Amino acid sequence: MRIASKIKKLFGRSGVEATVKASQTGALAVQVDSNQPKFTPRRYDCLAEEGFVRNVIAYRCIKMISQNAASIPLIISKKIGNKTEHLSDHPLVDLLAHPNPSQSKSEFIEVACGFLLIAGNSYIEAVGPDDTHPYELWALRPDRIQVIPGKNGLPKAYRYSVQGQKIDFPVDVTDGASSILHMKSFHPTNDWYGLSPMEAAAYSIDQHNEAAKWNTALLQNAGRPSGALVYNPADSHTIGLTQEQRAQLKSELETYYQGGANAGRPLVLEGGLDWREMSMSPKDMDWKAGKDMAAREIALAFNVPPQLVGIDGSLTYANFEQARLALYDDAVLPLMDHICNELNSWLCPKFGEGLSISIDKNAIEALSPRREKMWKRIQNSEFMTINEKRKVLGLSELNDDQLSGLRRSHDA
Repeated sequence: MRIASKIKKLFGRSGVEATVKASQTGALAVQVDSNQPKFTPRRYDCLAEEGFVRNVIAYRCIKMISQNAASIPLIISKKIGNKTEHLSDHPLVDLLAHPNPSQSKSEFIEVACGFLLIAGNSYIEAVGPDDTHPYELWALRPDRIQVIPGKNGLPKAYRYSVQGQKIDFPVDVTDGASSILHMKSFHPTNDWYGLSPMEAAAYSIDQHNEAAKWNTALLQNAGRPSGALVYNPADSHTIGLTQEQRAQLKSELETYYQGGANAGRPLVLEGGLDWREMSMSPKDMDWKAGKDMAAREIALAFNVPPQLVGIDGSLTYANFEQARLALYDDAVLPLMDHICNELNSWLCPKFGEGLSISIDKNAIEALSPRREKMWKRIQNSEFMTINEKRKVLGLSELNDDQLSGLRRSHDA
């Protein structure tokens, strides 16, 4: 453990000197700082519990986006002069393939994407001997990170807190360099934190969850419809209920008979009260239609086509193939482009100049119909040379001998 200013080694790796620090989130320090952090203006635990854990639509949307994003292969390139070379043997390649001892590349990307979709913020810690060549990457829980604002528009530090223990990751005031990468979604009214799709869909998630609880409770309580309480006093001179009686009756109704958990519970009547059925039934209220509408709004917030999450009657796209293509165009690819751009600005410079990280779109099966159409159009383009066609497809150019051999084989 790391206590106050004394630093002890938490774990190491073969070939790494003893002076190399381990993950600072694994060794917390109790610190007192006069600068108070700006706490996230929402409850991450509530969004995660109500949205991801308890709502099947939001869960499916987040898993679908994050898992598809994590399955896309990454390309690490280095620009040498006017040429760009794809690297297969490089420390950055090894780091992204095995970010840390506990996670593979796919699991790491899925976690980072999941945090970003739930909280609107995703934090990655780089662990290494200094500011260059980190050997581990860790995705940190957003609810444990607070931004400490600086005076120049940049954060002064990122504070990681667990059970009263905390540690600050400083930020360079000149260029914003830090061992923490903060990825966030656009937020129109917050300078330090991003806006989560989960937060935008919060009302629809609550409505969908409440409809599910109501339907379940209604079935458990024999599905009785709503009705009216009519006061028929035994004494003809009694005008009506007193204020105290009304207040008590209202309180009992709210406590024991309102809400999804109490749906359909039978009433126990006394003192001249009579129950009369109302004409409105669960069918008339059409709970399923309201639940489906809430589900569509949740899917809309995540840019997921409704039919991919099993919503009946969703015919926005002609077929499943087009819906899958729309999922990648509207949700998966923009998310991965955002992550790659952030890594290019934060991680690649730690390994030298000219490096970049991108996604391999040619390896995405859902985009194959579009690729086939593009390849066919390029192949039939008579005004383009062979090397021009190869350049458009991302292939290396052929030299004169290779072009001559290709022409001879074509003529034969």
